[in-house]
Amino acid sequence: MSLEGSLLEKLRESAYKHALLNAYKHGGKARLESVVSKVIAEVPEIRGKVREVIDIIKEVVNEVNRLELDQQRRILEEKYPETLIEERKEEEKKLQPLPNAVTGRVVTRFAPNPDYTIHLGNARPALLSYWYAEMYKGKMILRFEDTDPRIKASFPEAYEVIKDDLKWLGIRWDEEYIQSLRLPILYSMLRELIKRRGAYVDKCSGEEFKKYKLEGKACPHRDQSIETNLEELDRILEGYYSEGEVVIRVKTDMNHPDPSVRDWVAFRIIDTSKTPHPVVGDKYILWPTYNFAAAIDDHLMGVTHILRAKEHITNTIKQKYLYDHMGWKYPETIHFGRLSLEGVILSKSKMRKMIMEYGMKPYDDPRFGTLSGLKRRGIVREAIWEIVKQVGIKAIDAHISYVNLAAINRSIIDPKAKRYMAVENPVPLILELDDELEAIVTRHPSTSEKHVYRFKPGKHKIYISMSDLEHINNRMFRLIGFANLVLDKPVIEDNMLGFKAIIKSYSSEEARKEHAPIIQWVLPSESIRVELIEPIENKLKHRVLIAEKSLLDRRVGDIIQFYRIGFARIDDIYEDTVRCIFAHS
Repeated sequence: MSLEGSLLEKLRESAYKHALLNAYKHGGKARLESVVSKVIAEVPEIRGKVREVIDIIKEVVNEVNRLELDQQRRILEEKYPETLIEERKEEEKKLQPLPNAVTGRVVTRFAPNPDYTIHLGNARPALLSYWYAEMYKGKMILRFEDTDPRIKASFPEAYEVIKDDLKWLGIRWDEEYIQSLRLPILYSMLRELIKRRGAYVDKCSGEEFKKYKLEGKACPHRDQSIETNLEELDRILEGYYSEGEVVIRVKTDMNHPDPSVRDWVAFRIIDTSKTPHPVVGDKYILWPTYNFAAAIDDHLMGVTHILRAKEHITNTIKQKYLYDHMGWKYPETIHFGRLSLEGVILSKSKMRKMIMEYGMKPYDDPRFGTLSGLKRRGIVREAIWEIVKQVGIKAIDAHISYVNLAAINRSIIDPKAKRYMAVENPVPLILELDDELEAIVTRHPSTSEKHVYRFKPGKHKIYISMSDLEHINNRMFRLIGFANLVLDKPVIEDNMLGFKAIIKSYSSEEARKEHAPIIQWVLPSESIRVELIEPIENKLKHRVLIAEKSLLDRRVGDIIQFYRIGFARIDDIYEDTVRCIFAHS
């Protein structure tokens, strides 16, 4: 063992601490992979010696795993109390209790509009609704609110795309509804509301009603009889009126300080012969607004707790008038701030415009902040869980930068992402070998997986990146897992300017002492072409790399790390080319 005594002691101490903490967090058994990544982060001096120290860390992990859980806890309290303080901080990130929640009776819902897929902001109410339902042993409802076939027309495929995204997030729902299939139920509830004098058919023009509303006066139709309103409703359903001629309003307070609350629209006529609905076609012409359909279905479905953005506060006020008319108790409602992700495109209108102008994929373009786009980019669901846990149900808006999301994602994928060498703008190096040699490239420092390159005596060509060549600057450099070299005279190889290189030594320790640059390399005979696509704001930067051929052993969807370039998700694999989406450094 070439480790100095002080470094060896530091290594064992770090391994013991992190093994104890990891074991305590996982029921008494520490996980070697997790401990190794923590130790490497804490003791960076061992980065180039992972193969030498892995057995030492494994020995410490086995020692810790032989202890009882109570012993592990006691040692942590006595020797490393700061680790438990950090754990308590993690505990504080757990969900706050819901008001008036009864275990076994909590019902939450996530109610997306399928006019597009969902993004990080939508993931917040979806995850919180699911987690709270689980926390209280209740149930969660998925309800598609698709009752606007004109302005917010549904995308036929969005229903399935949304469900796929929710499943990817790890969300399981207990019941599923599509509101457009529930119109007969909503019509029956409208009749009941009219009978209770809570709604009326309004034949005033929009301009006329706006004048009454701003003056705080009732429109002439507000006090017409129940019978008249029911007759007018039948005439609407029979197609007597055209779009824009009448609406149905819920009675509120015509002197409410917010004019938008005053006798809000519950139903309107939409000519579905011109804009048919993707689920029910042109079967219906009378359509409920969001506030009517959501309020009624929340009651009929037994929703006890509504978790939604604070932009819905006015909607809550409007819906409570309907509940008062019906004699119902309004669900507990938690309004939280908006969650936005800076550095990606979140605007639905902007996404649609780009799709139309540039023929982009409608849901999973990596420039988009949709869940599909983030997944394709290499963001894992656990990173989104962590973001949502951090912001919780706070009322303040949360602005998350992509850099912050990347930092969380990196901490999750770094312990398991396989590592590959790749070069950009290749420069050939020519080696003349007298003996057989091996180069060993580690796929991940926490595992024994590696790739062995064998060199026979003779001439060999290796590619390095032009950018790395500039860092060599006439000094010794080290090729990862292989040897320490210096450049000799320039040569022309494959119509490219290259250099002869001479091996000076093989010791990684010597390279460290000389502060030699550590450079990745690729054998042309064992290489493939990589298209690396990097999202930068509204654009995609296309980079071409030459990478290790063993990358073909991976699968589409795998997240890998290119040495000293960054993390990427494999997007497609062809015969001799791999397309990757750059995630982050």
